[in-house]
Amino acid sequence: MLKHRGFPGRLPGTDFQFTIRRANPKGVTPITRRERFRDRKPADRRADAAFIEALWQNFGDQPFERGNLDAGRLSWLFEREVIAAEDPFDPASYDALLVIDVDAARMSFPDIFDGIR
Repeated sequence: MLKHRGFPGRLPGTDFQFTIRRANPKGVTPITRRERFRDRKPADRRADAAFIEALWQNFGDQPFERGNLDAGRLSWLFEREVIAAEDPFDPASYDALLVIDVDAARMSFPDIFDGIR
């Protein structure tokens, strides 16, 4: 499992996790699309925004390996702002390649992408 050095481990001051320390001995947690409802708590929305901002700062519009990125946090963005970068895609692999869909991310999180072309 690739460890993304320099990637924030969590949202500061919260328990919202962005990375995991070690591989799950019971098997890889698959990435699934989680539905984001309008009534989500502001803290959840801040965590999504901070995570997509960290992804953008670390990887930009280039494909990246899932590695030690938290499956739960990725699942909130999966198939919207973060999409599979390979076909076939294995959602239960630490080696899976993902990429930011910049247009979708720009619409969902405009504050992060202001001034970026």
